[in-house]
Amino acid sequence: MSDTPLKTTPLTEAHVALGARMVAFAGYSMPVQYPMGVMAEHLWTREHCGIFDVSHMGQARLRGVSPLSAFEDVVPGDFIGLKPGKQKYSVLLNKKGGIIDDLMAGRPISPDGTGDDGLFVVVNGACKDNDFRVIDDELAGQVQIERLEDRALIAVQGPEAAAVVNALVPATADMVFMDIRAMPGFGTDLIISRSGYTGEDGYEISVPATEAARVWGLLLADDRVRPIGLGARDSLRLEAGLPLYGHDLDETVSPVEAGLTFAINKNRREQRDFPGAARIVKELAEGPARVKVCLRVLEGAPAREGAEVADASGAIIGIVTSGGYSPCLKGGIALAFVPPTLKAPGTPLKVIVRGKHQACEVVTSPFVPHRYVRKGDA
Repeated sequence: MSDTPLKTTPLTEAHVALGARMVAFAGYSMPVQYPMGVMAEHLWTREHCGIFDVSHMGQARLRGVSPLSAFEDVVPGDFIGLKPGKQKYSVLLNKKGGIIDDLMAGRPISPDGTGDDGLFVVVNGACKDNDFRVIDDELAGQVQIERLEDRALIAVQGPEAAAVVNALVPATADMVFMDIRAMPGFGTDLIISRSGYTGEDGYEISVPATEAARVWGLLLADDRVRPIGLGARDSLRLEAGLPLYGHDLDETVSPVEAGLTFAINKNRREQRDFPGAARIVKELAEGPARVKVCLRVLEGAPAREGAEVADASGAIIGIVTSGGYSPCLKGGIALAFVPPTLKAPGTPLKVIVRGKHQACEVVTSPFVPHRYVRKGDA
């Protein structure tokens, strides 16, 4: 056990005041649940609006002569072509094509209509020090990293999230999924994107740390809003079929194995100019040795991370990387790696829980449909 004191976010006192149960996560003291409980928090987010403190994440601006071009040296996405006001999901790769971390990177458009203030990057909290070290090492002389340690990050998620945020910051109303803006709001300066990690519509709002508690309070003043902890955040992202770094992704897993090929743009595949391109292009052409699948547990207890997966004959063929109970489906669900011959939806498999072989089947991702608001949606 580490003797290093846990870090706190600008919202720690607010969580304690709300009766949150605090736990160690990514080196921080974070709320795992509030008095209403994980199950109720999960369902409230699916039905109304939940707010999450994600200030442990790493926020930074990458600046330089050509930060978009430089960033392509460490990720497989097309960032040179990223338009002002847009962000995209990507993966930081090692030389062997393994995933160092997954991240969001965007060009926040400012009120004057430009998106020239570098690349705004958000990485996972447990990985941020290493991520920024890798970027700094690989892009030395091309970009300067400004770590935004003085900002908090609040996620607002659920079918009523847009109504809640639009009432407080009307200029957000015309944003759609993956839009990102630098703009005034809540009486301060925001970097706000229409995105999130639950599969629901919503926003992620970067605010100055000194303003975080006030903004949190303004959001909670709306009767449609409840605070949500890490427990429900994890079950929500699992239902949405979204991978969690350190569990479903690590430095041995390629984006092809993980089903993240959408993050590898066609022109980059052709240019083969990103880390690990030889492995990744080969896997795209010939198929990987393993693939991530979604499993619905049909009997018995939910399968947790580390549970073995067997084929119909009982032979061990894979492993669960994330698993738990789905409050919406009222049963066990899991993400697992299996041979590609067993990835088709409907394939019967077994998960081994406490020595018992329990029936499960491969299902289409996501378990619960995403509800992102895209251009053209009513």
